[in-house]
Amino acid sequence: MRRLVTAAVAAALAVGLAAQPGVGTASEPAGSAASPQKIPSWIHQRFIPFGAKRKHQMASYSLRHYGVRAWRLKHPRQIVEHVAVASTVAQVIHSFAPDRPDPEFHELPNTCSHFVVSGQGRVVQLVPLGIRCRHTVGLNHVAIGIEHTGYRDGDVLGNHHQMRASVRLTKWLRCRYGIAIGDVIGHNESLSSRFHRELVPSMKNQTHGDFRHASMRRYRKALHDAGRCPR
Repeated sequence: MRRLVTAAVAAALAVGLAAQPGVGTASEPAGSAASPQKIPSWIHQRFIPFGAKRKHQMASYSLRHYGVRAWRLKHPRQIVEHVAVASTVAQVIHSFAPDRPDPEFHELPNTCSHFVVSGQGRVVQLVPLGIRCRHTVGLNHVAIGIEHTGYRDGDVLGNHHQMRASVRLTKWLRCRYGIAIGDVIGHNESLSSRFHRELVPSMKNQTHGDFRHASMRRYRKALHDAGRCPR
């Protein structure tokens, strides 16, 4: 995904991050699909603002693109892996946190993903799992999004700490929701997803280049090697 923030801007904003309303630790919202199960301690929560206004915008977006007005992510069917095109978690947060029209399609709410995995292997949750995020055209109504700091697929695949943390997170999510390994996809594979749905004609064939099929073959093998879900 293309949301690069300059290092200078990120550094300037980092000081005030903790003071922003809605950014910080929080619990899963009551009644969400994710609330019954506790979030593991190795997942750090740094939620971006996602209040009533942003939820209303997400519901309107869902109506335009999927035909149903909804902001809740009730039954995730896929997990989409992304490369953030940013070097730090702070840059990713500062790209997602402001609720402004995205630079690519100029729509509201702003883009976001549910998680980001740093190059050091730190897993940070940005949005509760019961809320839809705009991270993949055609799949936001059914998919959980995971960002990875870095600039290309190889940055993630070649980083042992990041890959180990990413596979751990993805396995936990897919086991939690009963998602098959084959339904863990890369952003570049979105158009071939059996769940893909897009009502806006100009966006029916839209995708991005991160986590191509060859990269995801390696990723899914690592996920397979991580073992089966506990019974």
